[in-house]
Amino acid sequence: MRDLPRQLSADELAELFEGRTRFVERLALVDDPLERARDVASTLSDDEKKEVLDAHPAIGGTPTSERSRREQGTDDDAAVLAELARLNAEYEQRFGFRFVVFVNGRPRREIVPVLRKRMTRSREEELRTAVDELVQIAIDRWRTS
Repeated sequence: MRDLPRQLSADELAELFEGRTRFVERLALVDDPLERARDVASTLSDDEKKEVLDAHPAIGGTPTSERSRREQGTDDDAAVLAELARLNAEYEQRFGFRFVVFVNGRPRREIVPVLRKRMTRSREEELRTAVDELVQIAIDRWRTS
């Protein structure tokens, strides 16, 4: 497992966060970007948070990178995938941004109850949680690459 880096370029960060967003651009300017990512994220506007979340692939959907495909977990059960698609659409309609969760190799069927539970929260809570999950994903990607 690798230590967190002192510096990363915008391109390196874009790979970890699934896109070159305003958040990634800001992180590239700070020392210890992954260590400080949560602090930087707390200064983002809701639109900037939405931008970084929407760059991430939907769980159960089509991955945007090979890394994302590996991380999405297993379980290609048609009923599970259909339920995830339905819940993802409901979530995006309710909150206005993509559902992001640190899957950490769990089967997709284990994500369904997580998604259902998170649907009961306030938009503010969910926005904060989703960005935090995204940061966890990026840190894990760095450490395991």
